Amino acid sequence: MCKTYFSKIFIVLLVLIISNTYAQSTGKITGTVTDGETNSPLPGANVMLEGTTMGAATDSEGDYFIINIPPGMYNLEVRMMGYGTVRNEGIRVSVNRTVDIDVELKTAVLEGEVVTVTTAKSVIKSDQTSSIRNISSSDIEVLPVDNIDQIVQTQPGVVGNHFRGGRSNEVAYMIDGVMVTESHNREDQMVEVNPDVVEDIEIITGTFNAEYGNAMSGVVNIVTKEGGNKLQGAGSVELGNFLTAHKDKFDGIKDTDIGIRDYKMSLTGPVFKNKMNFVIDGRYFYNRGHLYGINRFNVDDYSDFSTYPSQWISEANGDSSYIPLNDREEIYLLGKLTLKPFKSLKTSLIYTLNNKEFQNYSHTYSFNPYGISSAHEKSQMAAIHINHMPLPNAFYELKLSYIKYNRGQYVFEDPLDSRYVHDFYSYGSGQWFSTGGQDKNHTRRTEETYRLRFDLTWQLHKHHSLKTGIDLAKIRLDQKYANIRNLYEGSDDEAEFEIDPETNKRTYINYQPEVRPDKAIYTDMYVKEPVQFAAYIQDKMEFESMVVNLGVRLDYFDPKTVYPTNWRNPANQDLFEDQSRMSQYPDVNSQYQISPRLGLSYKMGQTALLRFSYGHFLQIPPLNYYYQNHAFRVVELAQLGNPLLKSQKTIQYEIGLWQQLTNEMDLEIAVFYRDIYDLLSSKMVYTYSQIRYGLYDNKDYANARGLELKYQVRLGKFSMNTNYTFQYARGVADSPDFAFNRAGEDRDPVNKLISMEWDQRHTVSIMAGYNTQGYGASLLGAYHSGMPYSWQPITESPLALINLLPNNQYRPTKFNVDLQAYYKLFNIGNVEARITLLAYNIFDRLNENVVNSTTGRAYTGIIRPIDDLTHRSDFSEYVDTVQNPGMFAEPRSIKVGLGFKFK
Repeated sequence: MCKTYFSKIFIVLLVLIISNTYAQSTGKITGTVTDGETNSPLPGANVMLEGTTMGAATDSEGDYFIINIPPGMYNLEVRMMGYGTVRNEGIRVSVNRTVDIDVELKTAVLEGEVVTVTTAKSVIKSDQTSSIRNISSSDIEVLPVDNIDQIVQTQPGVVGNHFRGGRSNEVAYMIDGVMVTESHNREDQMVEVNPDVVEDIEIITGTFNAEYGNAMSGVVNIVTKEGGNKLQGAGSVELGNFLTAHKDKFDGIKDTDIGIRDYKMSLTGPVFKNKMNFVIDGRYFYNRGHLYGINRFNVDDYSDFSTYPSQWISEANGDSSYIPLNDREEIYLLGKLTLKPFKSLKTSLIYTLNNKEFQNYSHTYSFNPYGISSAHEKSQMAAIHINHMPLPNAFYELKLSYIKYNRGQYVFEDPLDSRYVHDFYSYGSGQWFSTGGQDKNHTRRTEETYRLRFDLTWQLHKHHSLKTGIDLAKIRLDQKYANIRNLYEGSDDEAEFEIDPETNKRTYINYQPEVRPDKAIYTDMYVKEPVQFAAYIQDKMEFESMVVNLGVRLDYFDPKTVYPTNWRNPANQDLFEDQSRMSQYPDVNSQYQISPRLGLSYKMGQTALLRFSYGHFLQIPPLNYYYQNHAFRVVELAQLGNPLLKSQKTIQYEIGLWQQLTNEMDLEIAVFYRDIYDLLSSKMVYTYSQIRYGLYDNKDYANARGLELKYQVRLGKFSMNTNYTFQYARGVADSPDFAFNRAGEDRDPVNKLISMEWDQRHTVSIMAGYNTQGYGASLLGAYHSGMPYSWQPITESPLALINLLPNNQYRPTKFNVDLQAYYKLFNIGNVEARITLLAYNIFDRLNENVVNSTTGRAYTGIIRPIDDLTHRSDFSEYVDTVQNPGMFAEPRSIKVGLGFKFK
């Protein structure tokens, strides 16, 4: 017996030595089986998950545990000789969660008798030590949402895309445990999936265990579905448009148009039953948008309003048609093949494809719509996941992944495209709106991420679950930014033009687009290959009334670049004989940090749970801030990346209470506090020749505190979720560029804590629905008390002489209600057809996202007589510059669909 024990330890340690980790994507069921009459434990009872090969036998104390369970809904069956079988239905298993199911067996009266028990819809979460919310596939089906971000934004602690008062780029997004947050800005996800293919979403807004890292504010872990032994499929066609009464503000919308098209299909099933299955999911989505421009000017039109009105030049050769300026087109594709050759081994092959093209509205280009640039994103992910249980109480998950993410922002993909026009068309002297020309900023970026992860879970016994491992990632970042210049720029021929005698059109004849060399100030092109590494060890100690999560994490980062030794002469543009004034370029040293994590939960009876958590959370700044202007060339008010940046750090505390009110109702409350140190900032640096430039550093501080509340009700077919967030977010800078911009404007630095621009005091989200197999409807209401803005008086006001702090006033409140409904039309065999309705902003409310700095309201401004007198235009008035429809959120949109599914 001793040999067997040590051999098991050897196997686990062997796996441990070679392991490197990722976020787990399975859960656990644990409990005790007792005699219903004597309450004594029953050893040797068989506990099985119905329809699977997963199960366990109770030990000498009647305890059991089943680990490595994929998220989903399960039925648990308990059998023992001489006792009646108990079948526990409707057990929801979520990512990284333990479900406690205690079972009482009674002496069998009739052979084959089965007692069926329905699991309470509100079950105590005894292992929850922080604010973790799990959204299941059944929850997603009834929500009025189109994408994952909309689901995340309904959760307590989330304000827009900010988690617990942090900046928007402090959240880690994962798909099946693989990090998919892009590294350049950390604002986007490299890989996205259609909500229909999601089995479970784990959203952590507070402290999180040591297995998670490189995030300060939160984690979103998305787990996709697996195919089963039965062929199933679904498809839908949904068409819609914006139907609004506010066409005076959203000019260009036509009620009869089909501005929204959404096509979906999915197919799952077996290749070989019980051995291999598949998932295929695809989606095409197009939204023409609600913001239009008028094609009054072509890009090669010339205008000049700088002289007397009788001498104005305004070519205006456009056709005056309406052109969408915030349209978007998206393609999603996912394929997943799962192989189960043995009971203890599962392998999955995953491929995803995302393709997006969209525009962000610019009021400046509203009369020259073809001059605005578009964003282009394309990503592909290939991954292999291996899940193996070498022992009944231990399993590991190996994940190898490759992601290629391309992002561009340009008018034409080729920067030397002959359709680019002369820069002089852009000048339009005297006019606020663009009357010709194009956006000449051109960005193409490719990020390739190679990642190897291996996670080991070892259930030592009932009271200890050990996790450990490492995470290794190699990133190849290929950045190509250029401001497209004219080959003839600066020459005598640059301004040469011809005028057509019939049309009187001016044509500049000497233009050839060019991209300057990398060392030029108009270009920033580089390839960098940083390396990230992390290791952690964590012990979940589960006792009768208490759970302790104790862990520690090591993070390592090597930017793989160089830095100048003298920031007053970073590119050696000033030449000195004194070598101390000249920069050298040594390699940047790698950095590592250790962060402890602690979580406690105490079970107060069977209906309440008190929890506390504490941790240090580190995050590498976005790579752009390491490498920007990598040649270190300095011009007045340029900004340089800093290869010596340190990791940003959050220390967070949290106390929470979960209370079961009834079997169908529960309430959760959490209070939190965060200190954020070494926050990314910028400072002004002067060269020896007194040229000012900005340099990113880690000098900012912020803190956040607040309260979160979550109330859930499940009564038959009716459900309701109420989420509430009350918080304060304070700091000295909204963004890394904040301090530099103020210095560049010769404004005093902010030397006290101010409200961050996302410091929204009250955020409420309420979802209520009644859903059956044949019909259903859900309403999602949201209330936002308003975010800060920087009020500024007009120059004539005496207040203009006062140095007002930023974010000194609050925007108006926002309120919104969305609707999702469906009705089953018919069943033919196993095929079901239904109609669907998805309506956003059903009350067509004008919610103000952006406000005028002098009035605090959207679409308004203080217009002085001098403003009208000095506005030079033959097609617009000064008020048109103020009345920007992009300040408002989307008006009402309605989408109607016809779908089918078969099982």
